[in-house]
Amino acid sequence: MHREGSRMKEACSCLRARIVEFLIQSAQDLQVSPIVKYSALSLFADRFYPSLTGEEIKDAKSWLLQPLRESNLQLFALVAIWISSKIHDSPSFSVKSFKSLADNTIKEQHFTTKDFLEAELVLMQVLKFEIGTLSIAFRFFEDLLTKFSEVARVGKQLSFEACMDIMDLIYEKGEISSFNCSSHHLAASIVVAAYTITVPLQKSEFPFLLWVKFVTSCKEEDIVDTVKNILIHVFEA
Repeated sequence: MHREGSRMKEACSCLRARIVEFLIQSAQDLQVSPIVKYSALSLFADRFYPSLTGEEIKDAKSWLLQPLRESNLQLFALVAIWISSKIHDSPSFSVKSFKSLADNTIKEQHFTTKDFLEAELVLMQVLKFEIGTLSIAFRFFEDLLTKFSEVARVGKQLSFEACMDIMDLIYEKGEISSFNCSSHHLAASIVVAAYTITVPLQKSEFPFLLWVKFVTSCKEEDIVDTVKNILIHVFEA
């Protein structure tokens, strides 16, 4: 029984990783902005996907949830990007853009425009129509990078792309929830990890960790612990 539970958990973990990778690749194919991409990841991976084992899903009537196929999850991933685009873009991406992408990338099933509209409603219902993205980690590490570039010359050496690569990797490995910390703390740790990786040693005399601690009010020892975990994932990858 225990082995069966472990196999099911492993299968769910592998499925989640594939869908998150699909979302990230779709965001790249659509060339959406980073805020749209990470808002979509937050909506889908942090909130929608973890809710799929809840009672509200078991009671759901939509054919998109019963049974819950991988192709349906791919549809919900695209819908998360679509919702995020409508929040952040003006004008937003049209549903036709997402349907066209789905036609080319989702092989198991063909989805109509009506299916997209139904999936949007279902996702919103599961999230209880709470789709705010003001507290996602991306917003905080973007703000930290801006502030750092203003106070230190070495700030130009800190790679924004490295921060995003680290965030993507954490999402793909399904480790966001395992850090069990606030978005502020995670953002601070991602920036410190990126600094450690990308800023040349001879240019790293700036007391960066102390500065991050001061700006974010996060505890230094907590940041260090999280950075260690992040670097383990980075170098394993």
